[in-house]
Amino acid sequence: MIKLCKERIYLLIILIIFAFLAGIALPFQFSINAQLRQALGSPFLAATISFLVGTITLMLTSIFVRDGFKFNKAITESPWWVWTGGLLGAFYVLATIILIPRIGAATTVSLVLAGQVVASILIDHFGLIHVPVHVLTIPRVIGTVLIIGGVILVQKF
Repeated sequence: MIKLCKERIYLLIILIIFAFLAGIALPFQFSINAQLRQALGSPFLAATISFLVGTITLMLTSIFVRDGFKFNKAITESPWWVWTGGLLGAFYVLATIILIPRIGAATTVSLVLAGQVVASILIDHFGLIHVPVHVLTIPRVIGTVLIIGGVILVQKF
């Protein structure tokens, strides 16, 4: 029993570190993509190349991981909206490519973060998109308000 708890704690620590590293990667990705836009002269072409490189990377990775490429009938039985993730990702990448040179990395990232937190709170509270319900609590509201306050401070200073 104790071993299981330690394993879960180690997994949680690994997942927290993974999430933190993903957060670190985003402003770099935004800034690199903005520079790619500068070099190419088009935010759309820059976003396309970014997605192409990511697609190739994921395809090669999929070849070497245990899951690989698996296609089954669940793909055709899934709701239509599960296919919109790439569309939302394209919007996200394109938006950051356009925003970084205009409002800066810190403001872009802070506004993106604020949007993510607000949307996440709503998704959790209402169980949208089949996410397990996590009821909105006062501490979550306070945390959201503090993040939005931080966004305002970053924007103003």
